[in-house]
Parts: sequence; C-alpha cells; structure tokens
Amino acid sequence: MTGMNRWTSHAAGLLVIDIQDRLIGAIDGGERVVWNASRLIRAANLLKIPVWASEQYPQGLGPTVASLAATLPAPLPKTTFHALGAAGLRDSLRDADVAHLTLTGIEAHVCVAQTALELNGIGYRVQVVADAVGSRSTLDFKVALRRLAAEGVTITTTEAVLFEWTERSDRPEFKAISALVKESPPAATS
Repeated sequence: MTGMNRWTSHAAGLLVIDIQDRLIGAIDGGERVVWNASRLIRAANLLKIPVWASEQYPQGLGPTVASLAATLPAPLPKTTFHALGAAGLRDSLRDADVAHLTLTGIEAHVCVAQTALELNGIGYRVQVVADAVGSRSTLDFKVALRRLAAEGVTITTTEAVLFEWTERSDRPEFKAISALVKESPPAATS
C-alpha cells in the first residue's frame, strides 16, 4: 500500500480552528500560529484543497483574526469544544470527499485536541501542525501533542505539509509554494 502515510493534496482538507481576536493575544507564540496558519491557508487555496474554519462562541470571543479571515470561507460558529459541533461541518467534510485533514488553530490542548480525537474516532486520518497550533501554557501545548501522537494523530510542521501537499517540484504551483516556505517568520516579541 504505497503512499498510505503521505499527505498529498488528493482527498485533503484543512481545518482552521478558533484563531480569534480575543484569544490569540494570550497564546504562547500566537504570532507564529497566525503566520503558519496563513501559509497553510494560502497553500491550500493554491492547491485547491478545501478549507473550513470554526469560531468558538464568536459573540464572546470575537471574530477570526482579520488577516486570516480575508483568505477563509465564512467561519462556522460553535459552542462545543470540538469543531464537529459546528452546524454543517460534518456533512461538508463528507460531501467534499475528504479522507485526511490537517489541523491548525488554538488551543492545542482543548479545541484542537478534541477535534483531532473526534475526527480520528470517526475514521479520518488527522495531522496536527505543531508550529501552527498553540496554547496559553507551554506545558498544555507539549502534553497535547504527546497525547495526540499516542492516540494515532500525526504531528508535523508547516513546511512538511507544504511540500507533501505539493508532492512534486514540476507541479505548476511549486514556485508559489516555495515562496511560502521562504517567507520570513514574524519577529519574536519579548
């Protein structure tokens, strides 16, 4: 079964979880999360990979960060911690014929973890992008990634995802994907 562990753009989907204005400022490395989420979203759009976004209780926690919202479909509001509680998401994933999902968002140990476990439990292959998720606490972040890996969720990085989705250097989108890889990260805040 060649290629079973590779995450190409075929049957792929990207889920952006709760990267909202009132939450991101409290996230350890929040600028990194937004930057890497942006690169994943732009790559998915280039490669025609379907993208979904969720917002946790937007009435109280505000909208998706504006720089991301401009490149996303309308976020689906939810009050459950896992994103599959957002109305219509489960059906939309099925209708898009997605087999594997890449997750970015916050918080790694709450909404991202619960979404990954829920998706994994109903038969999707799931990968969580370690440099595109975050938590308020470094300990919560590290424990979440270890727990998810133990539960069979793949832990990866943004650059790995970009190259796996692209798969070939002679693909027409490769030059644009390569430019995303070469982008400079945001300056670290002190």
